[in-house]
Amino acid sequence: MSLLTPDSGLLFWMIVSFGIVFVILSKYGFPVIVKAIEQRKAYIDNSLETARQANERLAHIQAEGEKMLAEAKEKQNAVLKEAFAEKERIIEEARKKAVSEAHLQIEEATRRIREEKEKAIREVRSEIADLSIAIAEKVMKEKIGRDKEQQQMIDRLLDEVSFSKS
Repeated sequence: MSLLTPDSGLLFWMIVSFGIVFVILSKYGFPVIVKAIEQRKAYIDNSLETARQANERLAHIQAEGEKMLAEAKEKQNAVLKEAFAEKERIIEEARKKAVSEAHLQIEEATRRIREEKEKAIREVRSEIADLSIAIAEKVMKEKIGRDKEQQQMIDRLLDEVSFSKS
């Protein structure tokens, strides 16, 4: 008997033992193995589905993040634009207020100068009138006697000087 050609009795017992092992395995072993393989397949399928859902959620979250970032940039630009406009408005108001105050100060200074000028003119006129009267008195005392006509002229001149002071 050679190793490559088995004996018929040996072949019979090999087939019987293979059949018994096959029946035992098919009744008890294969269902457990098939169940384990199916569980593993279900676990892998579930993991793949979870990974796919996670990728979809990640893509959705990224899209929302980009959208929120774009909205935030738009809001930032709007706020900056509004702040710039407010700054310009405040500067313009301050400039207008400064110009207005400058005009008021100029008008006040002009009014004061005018008042001081008028006061100085009145004082100068008063001094001139007083000096004129004093000079006229001296001249009149020297040249004019006690005549009635001359006395009337003096009274008239004094009246004129009185009117010009008022």
